[in-house]
Amino acid sequence: MQIKIDELLAKKDKTRYWLAKEVGVTYPNLCKLADGKTESIKFEIMEKICSKLECSPNELLNWKTTFN
Repeated sequence: MQIKIDELLAKKDKTRYWLAKEVGVTYPNLCKLADGKTESIKFEIMEKICSKLECSPNELLNWKTTFN
């Protein structure tokens, strides 16, 4: 699962720092989310991110399947 924070921020011409302040999370935690270095995300945080970036969860998340 990939969170497309950077792609959506670029479309809005906003920064990770701006989003962290708007959502109410620390900058390092937002960076972990954006860099795919976290195992989970609270629905409350996802809702705030979607609200600030004016997107749906489907636009925020990218599902990659791997078949062996």
